[in-house]
Amino acid sequence: MNPTKADLILHPIRMRIILALMPEGNRTTQQLVERLSNVPQATLYRHLNTLLKAGLIHVAEERKVRGTTEKVYVLAKNAADITPEDMTETSPELHMELFMKFVASMIGSFGSYVGQDHYDLFADGISFRQHQFYLDDEEYREMLKDIRERMQRQVGNEPREGRRLRNLWNVVIPEVNGNEPDND
Repeated sequence: MNPTKADLILHPIRMRIILALMPEGNRTTQQLVERLSNVPQATLYRHLNTLLKAGLIHVAEERKVRGTTEKVYVLAKNAADITPEDMTETSPELHMELFMKFVASMIGSFGSYVGQDHYDLFADGISFRQHQFYLDDEEYREMLKDIRERMQRQVGNEPREGRRLRNLWNVVIPEVNGNEPDND
């Protein structure tokens, strides 16, 4: 069975490759190796190949460097977007599988963090919370738009002294239909 676009994107390493190529990142393999330094090089190459075969990335340029060919990768247009069509034709079982992969990626990152010899949850800004809001559809869309705009301003930041990669996961789950409050 061929993996879905969502399945391809939600693999933790492929997700990191895609994020490294966003928003307009033409990157060489060496630049990706440096940016994803904790991913073994063979693993990185395997996942680059998977993304290439799926058409989610492509080679924008090839150049000769010291007797070898260096490839420059770029994200295909809309490659990182999982459209409503990608998800509506999916079974409940596949939705659960994709969600579990997403959550497993989050758990893996947190496990790596707390697996360090020394860490400081407060100083490092670790946060996990649940907020609840009563919003109509328009209020919800407006809130999401505001959040996305704020995050988009930071997406292109390059690594440098003093900056750490910070992962922000966002999960929104509305209550089950039929559980609206009684206004009597």
